[in-house]
Amino acid sequence: MSELTVDPADANENKWVGVLAYIIFFIPLLVAKQSRFAMFHANQGLLLLLLCVAANVILGFIPIIGWILLPFANLATLGLAIYGIIQAANGLIKPLPVIGNYILIKTP
Repeated sequence: MSELTVDPADANENKWVGVLAYIIFFIPLLVAKQSRFAMFHANQGLLLLLLCVAANVILGFIPIIGWILLPFANLATLGLAIYGIIQAANGLIKPLPVIGNYILIKTP
């Protein structure tokens, strides 16, 4: 995982938009779509949402073993969200471990 470069003024101006991207991923799409920093974190938030939905659907259908693993998958997703929030609050654009290198939302 490598840290990408970002304009410090862009990161400072859109720091809280980046943090909100991990709670509601489309906020940066509405508020700061010209910001590379905000779009990066919107992409990370969307990846996290898709991971959470996929884990809950797949593990929810698997009897017993899936139901046992489901809380751990949700804790891992929460951990990734906290990691992303910390990176955004610090003005960094560092991909999330495991899922962060996929791009669904292009940055300007």
